[in-house]
Amino acid sequence: MKLTILTQYYPPEIGAPQRRLSSLARHFVRAGHEVRVLTAMPNYPRGEIYAGYGGAARRETIDGVSVLRTWIVPTQRTSYVHRLANYFSFVGSSAAIGTTMEPGRADYLLVESPPLFLGMSGAWLSRVQRARLIMNVSDLWPESAVRLGVVRDGSFVHRASAALERWCYRRAWMITGQSREIVGDIERRMPGRRTYHLSNGVEVSEFGPERAGRDARAALGRDGDGSCLALYAGLHGIAQGLPQVLAAASMLEGDRAPTDMVFIGDGPVKQDLMREAAARGLARVRFLDARPPDALPPLLASADILLVPLGISIPGAVPSKLYEAMASGRAVVLVATGEAAAIVRQHDAGLVVEPGDVAGLAAALRTLRDDPARRRALGENGRRAAVQFFDRSAIAARFIETLERALS
Repeated sequence: MKLTILTQYYPPEIGAPQRRLSSLARHFVRAGHEVRVLTAMPNYPRGEIYAGYGGAARRETIDGVSVLRTWIVPTQRTSYVHRLANYFSFVGSSAAIGTTMEPGRADYLLVESPPLFLGMSGAWLSRVQRARLIMNVSDLWPESAVRLGVVRDGSFVHRASAALERWCYRRAWMITGQSREIVGDIERRMPGRRTYHLSNGVEVSEFGPERAGRDARAALGRDGDGSCLALYAGLHGIAQGLPQVLAAASMLEGDRAPTDMVFIGDGPVKQDLMREAAARGLARVRFLDARPPDALPPLLASADILLVPLGISIPGAVPSKLYEAMASGRAVVLVATGEAAAIVRQHDAGLVVEPGDVAGLAAALRTLRDDPARRRALGENGRRAAVQFFDRSAIAARFIETLERALS
């Protein structure tokens, strides 16, 4: 097979779609198929083009995957105008440069959404490449944008975005969703469309409790005082609701049993979080720079509790860091509802708190801090479930087989 992946986000950027899509591309290559990726110049989440990149277009090869990068207006600002400039600059450059530099035929063109606007470029390029269009939905947009307050419900932008969503889905040969909630929502609104649950997951062989080590513990600032350490590793953005984590840390600050909290990563609200932590006088909260993906497994395994928060209930959202936390064999404190909460409860992998329930979050952290045996049991349950149900190798193999059968 020949597969083209159209995505605004790809390594060397760090983030959930970057890891998920690069893993999928590698599995296709290992199965003997040809993969091309059309993506933007790396800029996320810094809001600036990475050193060594730039210009209108650039080619490179990563893990046997041919990668064509095109021009984008980078930004870290959250205003609608800046976000639209960011999105549409890549929509235009990917359509124009993809047409001239990637004109060859493909069997499938997989478009990552959000941003939903990329579906316009994908629809055009699928015609140019005579490829079956697959819309890969990792967030229900514009519903999630309305929940986050980025788009006003019933506004012109909301109505136009919903119309664009229908337009993209009607042109897709297949619509894949990373959660069952996403797939179910699309099936209800677009009956008769071909859908597929392309679950998110984790490379279980790269994670595990055995990855913990002295260097990782030192990086987290563990000084052997017997404190319990809760770790958040990921994007510092609006959707993650990290201010509620700081509020919970403030409630724990006066406890006799110490609870350390470490934030690893970068994003548009990181500086605000650091200022808030300083204003609250949170002496046991630390912020560390983002780490490359291969540095994360030892850090996750060296924590006692892994935090997976969302600021609000977002339909269909299952954070990829949940699977990584489970694969690391560490107890999870999940701040979410819906399918993510169901996964944690079904596999008894941690404690679940409603978004916005700061007192509940502090109570969950206290419960696990004071009960090492329970932490260990929850971590073992999560690791077992990750291996059995959420191994990316098995998930990719099933998807590859599905597409192979469709061609034959």
